Amino acid sequence: MRALSLALLLACSTALAQPKVTVVDRETFEGDELGAPEGYTHRMRLAIVMLENAGWTRQRAMLALLQAQPILGQCGVALERVEFHVVEVPESHVDFSTPAARELARAYPVARPTVYLVRDSKSRPAFDAEAIGRGNSGTRPEIADTVWMTAASHDPGVALAHELAHVLMDSGEHSDEEGNLMREKTSARNKRLSAAQCARLRETGKANGLLR
Repeated sequence: MRALSLALLLACSTALAQPKVTVVDRETFEGDELGAPEGYTHRMRLAIVMLENAGWTRQRAMLALLQAQPILGQCGVALERVEFHVVEVPESHVDFSTPAARELARAYPVARPTVYLVRDSKSRPAFDAEAIGRGNSGTRPEIADTVWMTAASHDPGVALAHELAHVLMDSGEHSDEEGNLMREKTSARNKRLSAAQCARLRETGKANGLLR
């Protein structure tokens, strides 16, 4: 009886930990609206969750998406569909932290891969953007295959492509190659992906069910 009572208490605590998520808007964009590259071989369906009062605008988010598409298109990857969600969350969940992110993902589940547009990061050291693939989500499976971008992200289109490439390749590796997208510091000058990087991106992304 005591074990059952404890189990019920834990279940109630978990339920109470989930934040209230209010859907403000939701819209779907198809590939032809996103500038799908010619001759693509792989398709990706993406969810974007923009948090209200996080410093993002729909225009900035869509511009980042449109800029990221041709960068990923180098590898023959096209955005087939994007589900764009605008949600209101408690102040405690507007900034990224692993506990808050896990709670948000449980409270408002969406298809993966997912990009979350947040205000800031509570992680230390803090990053403007962070990718969480299969390899670095062992203790936080709720947020596997996600990207978290803060409002301070520079060159957001390049940063988005960079972080999505991390997720699709399931790798945190960076490149020292001049002009490469996967250099540690994202920049408008760094957009190129090598043939080997593209091959890994396609193969791993498809194996993990993130590409079709």
